[in-house]
Amino acid sequence: MKIYGVTGWKNAGKTGLVERLVAEICGRGYTVSTVKHAHHAFDVDQNGTDSYRHRTAGASEVLLASAQRVALMRELRDAPEPSLDSLLTRLGPVDLVLIEGYKREPHPKIEAFRKDAGNALIAPTDDTIRAIASDTPLSLDKPVFDLNDTSGIADFILQDVGLDLVRS
Repeated sequence: MKIYGVTGWKNAGKTGLVERLVAEICGRGYTVSTVKHAHHAFDVDQNGTDSYRHRTAGASEVLLASAQRVALMRELRDAPEPSLDSLLTRLGPVDLVLIEGYKREPHPKIEAFRKDAGNALIAPTDDTIRAIASDTPLSLDKPVFDLNDTSGIADFILQDVGLDLVRS
């Protein structure tokens, strides 16, 4: 299973880029899963639902299943946040896992960058960032793609992880 990250500061276009890359790469016949890091508490179920009630009653894990999907919620209850490596072991086998966030992890990444967001580039000081997807021209010692060049970015990622050789 190959992994590749999409990183950048808030409002840089990470989520939109990941969404477009998933559609593009799946459209080429590859299987893709995603991991998204959140810096805040979140709920995947709603107050009042049965699964929410089970979880708030104290269940360590709640498995919700239907004919369309399965969701497993695990409450950490003050345990440390799991490492990215341990989370990756929980995924089923796929060709590629796209990881949104996890700036400081050592996997290869592409940085999403929007000039109007007002943040500095991460890439000049981070060797794990292999390329930049930007809404403005940049002069760097790494490849720079237009933020909306989904096909070109997908080509780059697939080549960088060696998957382009599989389907060529």
